Amino acid sequence: MKKNILYFILATLTSLFANSCTKDFENINVDPSIVSNVDVKFLFTSSQEKLQGYRSTEWPWEDMEQTLRLSQLLTAETYELSNNVNTRYGTFYSGILPNLFEIRRLINNKADKERFRKIYATTYIVQIYQGLKVTDMNGSIPYTEANQGRDIGNYSPKYDSQKTLYDTWLKELSDAIKTLQSSLTDQEAFGNNDIFYKGDWTKWIKLANSLKLRIAARYQNPDPVIAAQIFKEVMTDAVGPFVSTDDQMTYNNNNYLPFSGTGYMIDYRSRRYAVETVVDFMKSTGDPRLGIYFDKNGLVGSFQDTLAKYSKTLPAWCVLSDPKIMYQGGPADFQANPARSTYFSNPFDAGGGNRYLLISTINRRFFSPTVEGGSGKFVDVLVSYAEVCFHVAEFIQKGYGAGFDTKGTAADWYNKGVRASAKTMNDIAFVAGSTSVDNIDPLIDTYLTHPKVILNGNDNLEKIYIQQLLNFYRQGNEAFTLVRRTGYPKFTSTLLAREALSEIVPRRFWLLDPGEVNNVNWNAAMQEQGFTPNDRSLLKLNSERIWFDKNSPNFGEGN
Repeated sequence: MKKNILYFILATLTSLFANSCTKDFENINVDPSIVSNVDVKFLFTSSQEKLQGYRSTEWPWEDMEQTLRLSQLLTAETYELSNNVNTRYGTFYSGILPNLFEIRRLINNKADKERFRKIYATTYIVQIYQGLKVTDMNGSIPYTEANQGRDIGNYSPKYDSQKTLYDTWLKELSDAIKTLQSSLTDQEAFGNNDIFYKGDWTKWIKLANSLKLRIAARYQNPDPVIAAQIFKEVMTDAVGPFVSTDDQMTYNNNNYLPFSGTGYMIDYRSRRYAVETVVDFMKSTGDPRLGIYFDKNGLVGSFQDTLAKYSKTLPAWCVLSDPKIMYQGGPADFQANPARSTYFSNPFDAGGGNRYLLISTINRRFFSPTVEGGSGKFVDVLVSYAEVCFHVAEFIQKGYGAGFDTKGTAADWYNKGVRASAKTMNDIAFVAGSTSVDNIDPLIDTYLTHPKVILNGNDNLEKIYIQQLLNFYRQGNEAFTLVRRTGYPKFTSTLLAREALSEIVPRRFWLLDPGEVNNVNWNAAMQEQGFTPNDRSLLKLNSERIWFDKNSPNFGEGN
């Protein structure tokens, strides 16, 4: 064996020596670490794919156990924050930024680089989408000096403050929009390598403007004047933000299997259940998303005959006259209200060996089409038209739209948002092979007239916040950002109230000491933000807030 390996090495060296003496010497002796003629379009696809791909771990560990639960869109057993959260951070720096930086480096070295200006501009929109998610839970992060190790040997990037990040991103988005709107000719396009928009520059412009609205929402508590300025910029732009569901940032991949392929990671450590306050609101208003979001419990079919036969009486909170008795929620605090929470794990004994689960679970197939042998396909919407509509409605309601054309009233945008949300969720459910509605438009029409839903001058802002929250049922990061910045749902609400929790609720994640290579910059960032370095206690994660959150109301104390 050793002799064969020796012969192989000698033969290889002989071949290399012989080749090095040819007239192609200058072409052969190239740094093997440099890959030439890389198609930048493939690098772009790779970064795009990772925007959704990493969420197979984010959904079970972070969204289901933390952000969606703490936003009270679902309830589950309480587990500690672990190192499994915050995968967004590592994905950003190892899976998304490197390829986007490399695309720009390769383009800058091209003789015909002017033909790639629109591709170049689009890379910033992708990295800002993910960067915003990273800072939402981490505060200051490296950005303006990130990814400089290869080019200039800077392995100790500074941590940019959240305000610096927002301002930098707003400029980069504006620059990208300007380039994409320009009448450049003979431009290279992504084609099918662009998994979101197939190289449609106009839709990329709309996405960039829609991301500006996300930043404006976060800017409101620190500086509402700037938030209003951003809103005006977006609404007076020649293209503007999304104008229909066709513009949405939609991820469609038949080969993507969230929750570890079979889908059972959706039950990791705990089943996820419906929350009583949310279910009751959706039932009382006739929300067409109720069955899309939550599974029916065991109270279906001839269950009343069984109860009568064995002289069994349901708990008082299960009212037999309720036509939607098959949908019930539990306490948001999993251990609270034992008379109800006992039914999370214990089915109701209806006699004769009949056992009925009383509390609805989340509709697992809506999130994971392959669970329990399902054959549906996965689709997700990363930035929705409904989100844009609700942001615009919120800003108009707050008076930010004075002096320019907002293209409709707050109620106009709100109604469009509710309709877009219900239809988008229904479309996702249909493709997933989950519960969907055949003809949803009449249900939406009726829903929009309900006193708890219609924007009629009574609790308008709260209604907008409630619909934003319901629309973020699949987006834990956006839901949790909403409840932090607004303090809604509020404890005293007569529409949709927040339930007090017995636990300390964190308002951010942590960034641990990166070690000697960048300890100085990290420590400076922690001190500047008022964070206790390396302290991961819930008390500190609750009280030491990131920049956009410093002036926000406490949970449940919106005004």
